[in-house]
Amino acid sequence: MKIVVTGSQGFIGGYLVEELLANGHQVIGIDNFSKYGRLDKAHDSNSNFLLYEMNLEEMGDFYDILKDADHLIAGAAKIGGITYFHKFAYDLLAKNERILANTCDAAIQAHRQGRLQKVTYISSSMVFENANSFPSKEGDEKVIPPPSSSYGFQKLATEYFARAAWDQYKIPFTIVRPFNCIGIGEGRAISESYEKSGNVQLAMSHVVPDIIQKILKGQNPLRILGDGSQVRHYTYGGDLAKGIYLAMISPKALNEDFNLSTEISHTVKELVTEIYQKIYGSSEELLIESDEPYEHDVKRRSPSTLKAKQLLNFQATTSLSEALDEIIPWVKNAIASGVI
Repeated sequence: MKIVVTGSQGFIGGYLVEELLANGHQVIGIDNFSKYGRLDKAHDSNSNFLLYEMNLEEMGDFYDILKDADHLIAGAAKIGGITYFHKFAYDLLAKNERILANTCDAAIQAHRQGRLQKVTYISSSMVFENANSFPSKEGDEKVIPPPSSSYGFQKLATEYFARAAWDQYKIPFTIVRPFNCIGIGEGRAISESYEKSGNVQLAMSHVVPDIIQKILKGQNPLRILGDGSQVRHYTYGGDLAKGIYLAMISPKALNEDFNLSTEISHTVKELVTEIYQKIYGSSEELLIESDEPYEHDVKRRSPSTLKAKQLLNFQATTSLSEALDEIIPWVKNAIASGVI
């Protein structure tokens, strides 16, 4: 198939494009490099990959590209960690809605007049921001209180766009919700370059790379947001890419939504301890100091993974330990080369 991926040069996008190319597809990437600037990706030189630099806040030539594609994966969005949620609360809502509306407008037209078969929308675990029972299963987002953060609210709106486009225009869809993607390939977020935690300048305000760089730079006591009891499911990007691909191609995924996540949870303190032990061999010298948490620092996000397992035969198999064995050397090299 010819597949258009918006946000192709982003964090999840990088893993996803590699997965699509590995399965023999032709991939057209759309990105405007707004988060990290231009970063080299392994897929850039692949003969089956073509990249267009384009800001989807404006329609531009997007429809002309999309009308000749079989499938669209809608992943472009302003996105970041907890610092980003609060610093750019309005932009995350307003700009992402413009991106999404233009994406859907083009997709609806391409489905009617071109060859586009379906859209796979990348949502977020943040739709479950105000969940009050666990694990969160598909459908809970319709009955729990809506997200409090503008980012979570906008991601919930993404899912409403998908369903509304089907209801009115009958464009088939699948919704996927990644949970806490971890991996390699990020750079320093341009708009977050002056954020600090203690004496260390944050890179992406994503918890795993920022904890790793703090430890590598010798921060002790280690500064963390809150008391460290926050529960997350850290899911390797390569696993998420496989899940998104299965959701894209499976007939059972038609007009369905899926949580994509590892089944294993860790508290932030457990994450910190594991990283410290991997770097220094022991956590006996580790001291932790808690900073005041942000307003939208969710205490627990825990998904049900049963639906993805039953309908897609998807299971995230990479452990946190295995992922860290790849991520820690990458962060160390990124520090040495000045990337973060």
